[in-house]
Amino acid sequence: MSEPVLELRGVVKRYEEVAVLHGIDLRVDAGELVAVVGPSGSGKSTLLHIMGTLERPTSGAVRINGADVAGLDDRRLADVRARDIGFVFQQFFLAAHATVLDNVADGMLYAGIDARTRRRRAAEALDRVGLGHRLRFRPGKLSGGERQRVAIARAVAGRPAIVLADEPTGNLDSATGAAIVELLHELNADGATIIVITHDLGLAGKLPRRVGVLDGRIVRDSHAATTH
Repeated sequence: MSEPVLELRGVVKRYEEVAVLHGIDLRVDAGELVAVVGPSGSGKSTLLHIMGTLERPTSGAVRINGADVAGLDDRRLADVRARDIGFVFQQFFLAAHATVLDNVADGMLYAGIDARTRRRRAAEALDRVGLGHRLRFRPGKLSGGERQRVAIARAVAGRPAIVLADEPTGNLDSATGAAIVELLHELNADGATIIVITHDLGLAGKLPRRVGVLDGRIVRDSHAATTH
């Protein structure tokens, strides 16, 4: 049996005396496209932070490519984030003064990739998301959908083990959001492993696997019956 790309075992997260996550077990294999869906306050944002190593679990194991990262020190955790995890956020977080190409290339700055390779991979990623003709543009000259495509290109350019997308269509109109969902499917078909965190049941319904979160627990998983 191959190792999962991401595995959580018995993950608990408490803030002082308040438990936010209650013994989360989750496995994601290479090449999956997964929606983690739940209402506000369900714990899905905390789960995102745990999966992305932005926060440490109170207890339990978090494995990325088979390595338990929960006990790593801050420097080694930063290395894991730079090398193995790509992030896409609702707010885009693009540097306004930098070109589209530099925004994507700079996303690989701490991954130990030389400058020439960073720029080549950035151009390739932008071409994959349909923005090969916008390399010299600055974000202010782009539409909201194009800026989200830049953010997605930045997430995948370093070829991470997993991409975490937090409400990637939340700031977009329905037509543009649908185009972003189609892009995620295309990138997944090319081999990217993607987890989308969302409260949008409509978006979740368009992805092949849906994991429901409520009150800090996984309450349903459309692949629960699948044998890995």
